[in-house]
Amino acid sequence: MTLLPFRMSKARRFELKVQPHMQGMYAFAYRLTGQRDDAEDLVQDVMVKLFPRLEEVEAVEQLRPWLNRVLYRQFIDATRKKGRQNEVSVSTLTDVADQAGFLDSFDSDSADAFDHISQEQLGQSLTRVLGKLSPDQRTLLLLHDADGWRQDDIAQVLDVPVGTIKSRLHRCRARLRELLQKEVEPFGRRERVSD
Repeated sequence: MTLLPFRMSKARRFELKVQPHMQGMYAFAYRLTGQRDDAEDLVQDVMVKLFPRLEEVEAVEQLRPWLNRVLYRQFIDATRKKGRQNEVSVSTLTDVADQAGFLDSFDSDSADAFDHISQEQLGQSLTRVLGKLSPDQRTLLLLHDADGWRQDDIAQVLDVPVGTIKSRLHRCRARLRELLQKEVEPFGRRERVSD
């Protein structure tokens, strides 16, 4: 009697391929949606769409950026569809209240107004200012500066050149700096009372 060779089920093959990336996908989805339930739904929608395409998933060499690109496109499609149905603007991509850990990571290396306020005040100011950035700017900053994504990975997910990511990051940081300066020091140099 000969035994048939063990064949792994399609579901098990899919699980083994994507399971190592699920936590990262959820974190990215949460950054995009700002809501736990929405992030879980987004990841689930992607998994449901990818399961029938197992052979394509298995053929991808760098699965993490590919999965994140699929996730990002699913998010954009769902946002556009929702926008058409409700005729409302796209909601913010992240919840400002959940950004405290990211905001606490900023260091002040300037010798201006930032040195004269407490870390708590700075964190609160950063939270408010980050909420004033556009959703795209906020997401880019959070992915790169808070989550530690490499510029190459962000470029792959957003399907734009790395140079574009670099210039967008530069503009985002400049805008953040400008808004923070206004928040911390509402009066310009000319309007200050001198000693």
